[in-house]
Amino acid sequence: MNNKDFEKLTAELVDEGKLIEAGWLALQISAIPAIAPKVQIDEMRMAFFAGAQHLFSSILTILEPGSEPTDADLKRMSLISDELDEFVKQFKRERLNESNER
Repeated sequence: MNNKDFEKLTAELVDEGKLIEAGWLALQISAIPAIAPKVQIDEMRMAFFAGAQHLFSSILTILEPGSEPTDADLKRMSLISDELDEFVKQFKRERLNESNER
């Protein structure tokens, strides 16, 4: 699947209210070998969705009451963003090294 096709699929899924599913498919395509057994794929999907659910419920829990974000809310969101950015950097480093070693 090329980037344009994947972007179209992602947009369609987001319009259907399936942002997490779109992220899961991106991970599956980019990181899981096509020969992976179904049980591995199923378990990884469950872990992916569990992580997304944890993050979403945590965000809702840590936000301060009110409709406008506070400085503390923005700081917490920034910390989450930084943490996930670091994960992506590490993921790319490890995957690129893995690909180069093959």
